[in-house]
Amino acid sequence: MLDRDNNGQPEENAGQTPPCCSSLHDAKRDDSESAILPSRASVLAGIWEIVKALTAPSGLEVTLAKVVDLLRSFLQMRHGIISLFDSDGELEITVGAGWTESCGERCRTYLPRKAIDHIVATDTPLATENIAVHSAFTAADMEVLGVSENIPVSFVGVPIRVDANVVGTLTIDHVLDNGSRVWLDYNLCLLPLIANLVGQTVKSHRSFDGDPEQPMAQQDLLPKQKHPARQRNKIHVEGMIGDSLALRGLLEKVAVVAKAKIAVLLRGESGTGKELVAKAIHELSPRAKRPFIKLNCAALPETVLESELFGHEKGAFTSAFNSRKGRFELADKGTLFLDEIGEISASFQAKLLRVLQEQEFERVGGNQTIKVDVRIIAATNKNLEEAVARNEFRADLYYRISVVPLLVPALRERRSDIPLLAAEFLKNFNGENGRMLTFDPSAIEVLINCDFPGNIRELENCVYRTAVLAAGPSIGRGDFACCQGKCFAEALHKSRFGKIALQSPPIVPLPAVAAIPPAAAAVAVPPEITSQPPLGPAGAVQLNGARMTDAERVIEAMERCGWVQAKAARLLGLTPRQIGYMLRKYGIEIKRL
Repeated sequence: MLDRDNNGQPEENAGQTPPCCSSLHDAKRDDSESAILPSRASVLAGIWEIVKALTAPSGLEVTLAKVVDLLRSFLQMRHGIISLFDSDGELEITVGAGWTESCGERCRTYLPRKAIDHIVATDTPLATENIAVHSAFTAADMEVLGVSENIPVSFVGVPIRVDANVVGTLTIDHVLDNGSRVWLDYNLCLLPLIANLVGQTVKSHRSFDGDPEQPMAQQDLLPKQKHPARQRNKIHVEGMIGDSLALRGLLEKVAVVAKAKIAVLLRGESGTGKELVAKAIHELSPRAKRPFIKLNCAALPETVLESELFGHEKGAFTSAFNSRKGRFELADKGTLFLDEIGEISASFQAKLLRVLQEQEFERVGGNQTIKVDVRIIAATNKNLEEAVARNEFRADLYYRISVVPLLVPALRERRSDIPLLAAEFLKNFNGENGRMLTFDPSAIEVLINCDFPGNIRELENCVYRTAVLAAGPSIGRGDFACCQGKCFAEALHKSRFGKIALQSPPIVPLPAVAAIPPAAAAVAVPPEITSQPPLGPAGAVQLNGARMTDAERVIEAMERCGWVQAKAARLLGLTPRQIGYMLRKYGIEIKRL
């Protein structure tokens, strides 16, 4: 093992506590607490020594080893380890007390890897009174830490951050005793402070490493730092703008998934940028220099889709004047992105399944089997699990494409990215149209408060529409359609998520006639329409305080539209044929104006 038990006796002034634990400072310790917690004086002296060690000119590994040695001098602990990771998430530095260059690899063998991965992935401390009953520790981890029935062990681990990125962990453990609960609480207060100091030192070392303008003497002090300054988890993908937790979490998964040749299913609402995510997976993969081929499965009928994917031979059908490679052949050794895969027919699902399983197929009209090496990335905004339950989507195909499902967050789940996206869209608009428009703070407030059911695509359209119609040099709150009662995105969002019961076929709300009061313009969502609320369930709706039948609703719509059937149909969300049927069904006479 790395360190020995620290069985030193407590200081004389053990009744004091460090400032990081105010709850312990205010309460009088009993004998068990005094036996396991250090005195305030020893903690302050230890932290001061740690600060001096971190700021002294020395190699990073040596510095971190001193930190663990100093922690061991005033904390009750068996083992202490500081681990740092490189930009790829691989262990770069692992040190414990008494570290030497020759024992670096040995230190790694004593790491509870699953627990370390948990701390890094969740960016939160991990503390347990008995690791034998905690799911974050494997049997191998418990063996590493010397756990047995006679020797239960408590554990505390905290993340080390550089800015907002987790770059490593600081972990300590202690043999379980009557004071372990107090020991856990105390170190959960103290260790994040130490980890923060270590993070600042790591940032400094990595910033100066490899700097040609740094003095040579300082370069010599950092012999072991081999990697340039890079931020872990800071992944840049062209076209994907934002720094929200939801987006960063997605990009971290993308970076991990990209390295393996496995099928990926991108889930998410329309307009969230699933194609950009698919392209990012390709560009971060070993296949980055190979083709990235994409196809929208919903845009083509089945016969054309088969020819597009598998290709065809000359004379296979009437217009097949030449042989043609399909998308699978074009994507050989690369990546094929199948968008809207939930829309393909049941018969074509069987054909696609065979290709995904065997990686071979025949062109339409041909009998020669063609083998390919293609990575599949599929995308859908449908609930495929429900489709499988209704026998609308093959279960075996679902399991084939959904090896790693990734959920692309909706824009309303990453509102902090909206100002960045809006600024980029306005910048593009200005460049395309020779304008110099800017956003007022009130405009940003409107955008952040909007749900954008159409997600990024709707935000882009909103920015462009508002910019075109803006009268002044800047865009303010009053320039947005939602503040003028002319945008019904909120009603659409509610209807999609079941908050408004719409008749099937769906019926959209009628436009507001009255002017919008000033108070209503102070919010970024469409004002409630009092003159014509959204229509309710079939058979009866509430309109101006009165219950209406289907016939009355149709008559009302026809009157509003000057008895023009096509306009009334659009107003009610029906086709002209459907509204004609309703007029005949209820015997409504069409007025000629």
